[in-house]
Amino acid sequence: MSKIKSLSYIQVIALGYFILIVIGTFCLALPQATKEGSSAGLLNALFTATSATCVTGLVIFDTYSQWNTFGQIIILILIQIGGLGFMTVITLFSFFLKRKIGLKERGLLKESVNTMHIGGIVRLTKRILLGTLIFEGIGSVILSFRFIPIMGIKEGIYNAVFHSISAFCNAGFDLMGKFGQFSSLTAFSHDYIVCITVTILIIVGGIGFFVWDDILRNKYRFRKYMLHTKIVLTTTVILIISGTLLIFIFEKNNLLKDMPLGAQLINSLFSSVTPRTAGFNTIDTAQLTSASKLLTMILMFIGGSPGSAAGGIKTVTFAVIIISLFSSVKNNKDINIFNRRLEDSALKRAAAVSVINLSLSLFAALLICSANTSVALGNILFEVISAIGTVGLSTGITGSLNNFALFIITLLMYCGRVGSLSFIFIFTENKLQKHIHNPTEKINIG
Repeated sequence: MSKIKSLSYIQVIALGYFILIVIGTFCLALPQATKEGSSAGLLNALFTATSATCVTGLVIFDTYSQWNTFGQIIILILIQIGGLGFMTVITLFSFFLKRKIGLKERGLLKESVNTMHIGGIVRLTKRILLGTLIFEGIGSVILSFRFIPIMGIKEGIYNAVFHSISAFCNAGFDLMGKFGQFSSLTAFSHDYIVCITVTILIIVGGIGFFVWDDILRNKYRFRKYMLHTKIVLTTTVILIISGTLLIFIFEKNNLLKDMPLGAQLINSLFSSVTPRTAGFNTIDTAQLTSASKLLTMILMFIGGSPGSAAGGIKTVTFAVIIISLFSSVKNNKDINIFNRRLEDSALKRAAAVSVINLSLSLFAALLICSANTSVALGNILFEVISAIGTVGLSTGITGSLNNFALFIITLLMYCGRVGSLSFIFIFTENKLQKHIHNPTEKINIG
């Protein structure tokens, strides 16, 4: 017990996700979790539990075809806890039991939802829980109107709830295997209501809980928003619009050519939003043009925003790097945006996150390539970036990878959910820092 108390906040959160994955693995490894009534195997169960807990969406088996209702509900529970953060869910039970939230728990909550201040964290957590319930509830109602006529009342409502939670938590798990295995939402590519509803859920779930709170307090007064919120919203809009236009251009003579203009635009929008980092698809990912696949990998690498269920290096990290690039070109000493100067540590942290994610992706791709020589390099790169970005999009190679590659992908998903920099801090945070500075000497850069 004393060892657990000595753990840092990041170490406790990492341990919490690990325990949740272990529990999920045990449940999904039971014969009672599959439709065939036989165990899916320990590694397959581990992969699926990790993908659900880390709200990724990469799957070895088609979710609808492999898992029965019990298995699907286990996956859904893992998605909801993983999306909200396990500390947020534990706090929910504390509210019900009327337990006082101590300083340690508040610190863990602050780290779990990735907010900057510990003050008001309990109030923010209540808003997160209420907001999640409202958005997932509204999404479920809207999707029910589209699913019930096709699937019947009971199955339609169940599918609506499942996909609303999966979309809001940016998980990408689906139950559309009834229309074809691994088909995701391709059967609804012409259903504007389903596409727009899922798109909005993904965006709202991926902008971050801190941004929610800021918007709720300041309404539509953009000038009053915190700098963090301004950067998140601006970067998100730019990425969505530019991604939509580029997908439309790259696919108008490919996967979109037989669709009317409205469907082309909706599917382009969906394909721009879902890589950051939801994992649903309305058009066949494997059949995308090379340009679209590369663009998708870039969007997956960037991901969503801090303090959300999304993965990737995050929009703020990407914005800081781009802004610092322009500052360097202009020979400005400071990094300025929206009439504010960023602290010096912001660029260091952004660079560290980007380099760690890129290094892990390339190293993992190298390992997987060495053990899966028959799989194309481009597909492997797509898979590893999808895993570390907790996206879930795939060109269809997941089920064909050997056990070694699946284990590597599992580690990447876990690392992506905890956070690459946080993952490194697990092993280094408690080490004593030296307060002695070495002499400075200039070097040539570039």
